[in-house]
Amino acid sequence: MKRIILSAIAIVALAFTTQVYAQKNPMVGGAAMYATKDIVDNAVNSKDHTTLVAAVKAAGLVETLKGAGPFTVFAPTNAAFNKLPAGTVATLLKPENKSALTKVLTYHVVAGKWTAADIDKAIKKGKGKTELTTVEGGKLWAWMEGKKLVLKDEKGGTATVTIANVMQKNGVIHVIDTVLMPK
Repeated sequence: MKRIILSAIAIVALAFTTQVYAQKNPMVGGAAMYATKDIVDNAVNSKDHTTLVAAVKAAGLVETLKGAGPFTVFAPTNAAFNKLPAGTVATLLKPENKSALTKVLTYHVVAGKWTAADIDKAIKKGKGKTELTTVEGGKLWAWMEGKKLVLKDEKGGTATVTIANVMQKNGVIHVIDTVLMPK
């Protein structure tokens, strides 16, 4: 009888654990993000990242971001792109500006899988700030403001991480509220 009761408890515990785990997929742009999918396959489902997805496609970076990685992507929302001066996005999306678009997009990517905790450790080691090298070859600086992770680009602009640690099969995404700009 004890075995039956213990087995029943184990099954119930497993059911609750599975249910809680299923809820741990963060929602980004109204869509669940799955750690079993790659960066592109998750991003295309976010209604808050349609501009970013269009830009990644226009730059020809889809296959790269579907690759093994790992990558850390600081993903600007549509609202972040809307903060840019009027016409900037349309200009960048033109075929003749593919290299400039690629430069901006790869400036939002860091090689490796940097969780918010990893970045925070580097910040503490760097005495309040850390420097990250982007795939584009530029620099980003990161620090904490209270419990918020903040990034500064090479032009002096700042972005705040609004959703951290969106785990992907090939890295991690941190949603940001401003587009970062290289030199």
